[in-house]
Amino acid sequence: MAHAGRVYKLVCRFKRKYPMTIANCLKRHTIVAASVIDKEENVLYAFTGQKNDTHGMIFDTCVVVVTNKRLVIGQKRLLWGYQVTTITPELFNDLKIASGLLFGKVEIDTVKEHLFVSNLDKKSLDEIETNVNSIMLKIKKGKD
Repeated sequence: MAHAGRVYKLVCRFKRKYPMTIANCLKRHTIVAASVIDKEENVLYAFTGQKNDTHGMIFDTCVVVVTNKRLVIGQKRLLWGYQVTTITPELFNDLKIASGLLFGKVEIDTVKEHLFVSNLDKKSLDEIETNVNSIMLKIKKGKD
């Protein structure tokens, strides 16, 4: 939980910079994501969106955190429970972005599955793609 403050600041900065992004209850999702980040990890980038493939669902907010060791997606469920997905550099294949009329979405391609973060401000897509890809590639090269 030591990283909750830093993650929350990064997510709020992202939301202020890209106000068209649909996200709610950021503090709750931030706490879930930060709870699995180890003390020796450094939080490098964070953003928020809806963890789904469709633009109609607006109650699936999640927080995506990129650390110096992995990518963490934290989501507090609407009534009870939570879900955390971690992606290590070995499992990370590619990140694809798509822009629609109003919103954009990100597809995180892993060895096992495809994860989607949608309802993002279209202007945020380049920043997300640049940061996530560059950080994950640096981590992969460092482990080889």
